[in-house]
Formats: sequence, structure tokens, C-alpha cells
Amino acid sequence: MVLLAFLAGLALVVIGISVAAIRGFRLWRQLKRTGGRFTAELAAFDERAARTERHLAEWERASSDFELALERLRASRARLQVLLDALERAKRRTRWVRALVPFP
Repeated sequence: MVLLAFLAGLALVVIGISVAAIRGFRLWRQLKRTGGRFTAELAAFDERAARTERHLAEWERASSDFELALERLRASRARLQVLLDALERAKRRTRWVRALVPFP
């Protein structure tokens, strides 16, 4: 009777160890697959982050170029306004000449 109980217990232990070993092996394979996918996703995320950083640097460079162009435009518009004002003053000063001299 004791021998029978011992053999039954031994069989249960062997079956339990086998089930645990099989599940452990499946878990190891799943972790291996998951780790590979996780690594691939991290690499893709890193590449997207680097691309975003490059775009941001290009945007900052373009923004600074735009600011410089805007300053040049403001200076040009100020010079144009000075010239237009001078032309208007010259027209006012020579208005009497246009009244006397006929232009075609």
C-alpha cells in the first residue's frame, strides 16, 4: 500500500515537473518572441524620434532664415517709404511747373 502511494506520488511529481517544464519552455519562447518585437518597436521609435528631431532642427533653421528675411523686408519697406515720401514732396514742389509746361 505504501509502495503504491509512493509510486502514485512519484508519478504526480514527474507529471507536475513535466507540465512545469513544458510551460516554462513555452514561456521562454514567448519571452524571446516578445523581446524581439519589443526591440524592433524600440528601434522604430528611436528612428522616428531621430527623424522628428531632424525635422525640428530644419524648422528652427527655416524659422531663423524667415526672421532674417522679414527683417530685410522691413528695412526695404522703410527705404521704399522714404523714397515714396521724397517723390511726393518733389511732385508737390514741381506742381506749378506742370501747370506752365504742357506734357504729352
